[in-house]
Amino acid sequence: MAEVEGSCHCGAVHFTAAYAPTDINDCQCDHCQKRGVLWAYYTPKDVTVTGAGSSYVWGHEHTRFHFCTVCGCTTHWTAVDPKRDRMAINARLLPREAVAGASVRKSPGPR
Repeated sequence: MAEVEGSCHCGAVHFTAAYAPTDINDCQCDHCQKRGVLWAYYTPKDVTVTGAGSSYVWGHEHTRFHFCTVCGCTTHWTAVDPKRDRMAINARLLPREAVAGASVRKSPGPR
């Protein structure tokens, strides 16, 4: 599997994933819908994130959403608990050809 790279709009935050996603989640929670994100899930060891960003912990307090402080794009989320072996990158920030074959599902997300 080939690596895939993405970045926020201005390029200040960049990420590399070990492989292109095969499925993407269109989370239906208020936060994700307002941000317009589509999530591709990975284990943290499969993703490298570089650049300047900030984060926000919303409501349920187990997910830390990261965004670029320059252009505002939501780039990824990480688990607040370091033992949780899951994170996601915003698939909308990947090249279109990298996600063209991925299936998209909708989940209700936390309310």
